Amino acid sequence: MIQKILFGFIAFVFVYHLSAQKTTPTIKNEADVPLYELPQLLTTENEKQIDTSLEWERLRRPEILSYFANQVYGVSPDKLNFQEVVVLDNEPAALGGKAIRKQVNLNFKKGNKSISISLLIYLPNKKMKSPVFLAYNFKGNYSVNNDPAILINGKKETELSKEELKKFNVSDRGGRSSRWAIEKMIDAGYGLVTVDYNNVDPDQNDFSDGIHSLFYKSGQLAPAKNEWGSLSAWAWGMSRIMDFLETESMIDHKKVILFGHSRLGKTALWAGANDQRFSIVISNNSGCGGAALSRRRFGEKVSDINTNYPHWFAKNFHNFNENEAALAVDQHMLIALIAPRPVYVASASQDAWADPKGEFLAAKAASPIYRLYGKKGIESEKLPPVNTPFHGGIGYHLRNGKHDVTDFDWQQYIEFANMHFESN
Repeated sequence: MIQKILFGFIAFVFVYHLSAQKTTPTIKNEADVPLYELPQLLTTENEKQIDTSLEWERLRRPEILSYFANQVYGVSPDKLNFQEVVVLDNEPAALGGKAIRKQVNLNFKKGNKSISISLLIYLPNKKMKSPVFLAYNFKGNYSVNNDPAILINGKKETELSKEELKKFNVSDRGGRSSRWAIEKMIDAGYGLVTVDYNNVDPDQNDFSDGIHSLFYKSGQLAPAKNEWGSLSAWAWGMSRIMDFLETESMIDHKKVILFGHSRLGKTALWAGANDQRFSIVISNNSGCGGAALSRRRFGEKVSDINTNYPHWFAKNFHNFNENEAALAVDQHMLIALIAPRPVYVASASQDAWADPKGEFLAAKAASPIYRLYGKKGIESEKLPPVNTPFHGGIGYHLRNGKHDVTDFDWQQYIEFANMHFESN
């Protein structure tokens, strides 16, 4: 009995000590990166060696996907069909006559709760079926272009209440247009489908609203420890938008390119891993929990991201704060889950927080899976020079500059898509 009490006390002290630990200082220099060993990509939990793409799909891929779902991002619920599609706008001569603009609300309902997702769509007006980039935006559809006809959360400016005018900062129309090379896309034959990610789940540590609330069991107020955080909710939303795109006659749903920047780059990778309908996946400056290797602990670490954004990942992921080595996966495995579909990882030279080298190394470490499919992975041992893109089954570039999306990035993504679509 005394031994049991003593053991319990020791365990309590140990747990308390761990919980009281402060996060370690940010690593800014390569010399300070700890020694680490990546989990085996081609060996199953039962230590079976994977030698073929079929073995990967049947044996190893499901293991990795399940672990990411339960321990990192959170398990998402089943598909929920949209109950209503409301076309708010259909302009055949937008952007000076070169594009079709369409604005649509997708309405979801379950029980007595509902949400509405407002889509902004631009398509080349000279094509019957267009490939499209599908991407969330941060500041509302009206922020991606100064087109005065873009609705604000599905409403005309004159229809907004005083509270809504204040909330949406209408004066910022087109304020993020530098990140969206829409006319470049249109000129290249691509469309854009974009949605404010807050439509799906508001980006705050509050699970009482957004899509989560439609799936709670009686008395539930927050996801269980292994259930979906906001990143999984946003990824789930991407799939529901894809459901809609498959019904659109003007969109080539076999050529939907999933794009995301920063936290939404993390989202794009996870959505692409779960939904194989996305033909290409692009992660721009996604960092920790995205394309960067967690075990490097360079820049933003697992403990940083879980402390600053506790709602993004599953609660189970918090168990790995300051203990990345205990993870049975790392982010090269997330990238590998997208194979054989093309994936592009992009970094920026002045974005140390996102760990450009860690993003490159993850893409490289995912390459063996692409080679199983006869695809070209990343062969280089060294981080490539600035502004020197590599386009294979896995694409990569290190752009000069900061944490951002630029015309240079979009030019690479368009060329990457052209290469793969022309080869099919």
